Amino acid sequence: MEYDKSKYKVWSWKNAYMLHWILNPGLAINDLILGQKVPKVILIENVSAKTLQAKIKVPCPHCKTIHSGLKWSTKNNAFKNWFGLYCDNCQKTIPCLTNFTSLLILILTSPIWIWFKSTLKKRWMKNQAKRYGNLNLIDIPNPFESYGWIRQGLSWSFFMYVFMALMFPLIFGEIVTLNKLLIGIPIWILGGLGFGFTMRLIVGKS
Repeated sequence: MEYDKSKYKVWSWKNAYMLHWILNPGLAINDLILGQKVPKVILIENVSAKTLQAKIKVPCPHCKTIHSGLKWSTKNNAFKNWFGLYCDNCQKTIPCLTNFTSLLILILTSPIWIWFKSTLKKRWMKNQAKRYGNLNLIDIPNPFESYGWIRQGLSWSFFMYVFMALMFPLIFGEIVTLNKLLIGIPIWILGGLGFGFTMRLIVGKS
């Protein structure tokens, strides 16, 4: 699919943001559990007056429709996209990147879920159309503005701490010790603040 380079910048897996999605092991939670997806191709409008989130476009390789990225904002359908991003124009799924850690987990657990994949995908597809019936495509306020990045970062770090320090070790049969839990607190707080500040720079960029 060809894109107007004078109108859009094209992001593929080679882009730093996209590589971050692929390589960051913590984002396996977003990918597998929350169903948050990043399409394989993202278009960025060459319009300086808009924020980055408002300039994001997502092309469908099947029907060639160019969607507003706001269709998959947190106000709309950011989550529950386990089988890809649904195109409400042609009713097919837009291919997405897979987090590397997610891929390893899927391979290791494939003997369990492979038998149910087809049934689950059919059920998922049936529920998609109604999710796109009443979308808000107005550019939403930047949640990372002012001191919002601290709140968002700490919320993210708390979520990650619970899963990485408690849930994952229990799933894989590892021993959860008090020392590990205490050491993880400052690490995830700093990680969360770093995440929040980075997102403030990225999302607010025009």
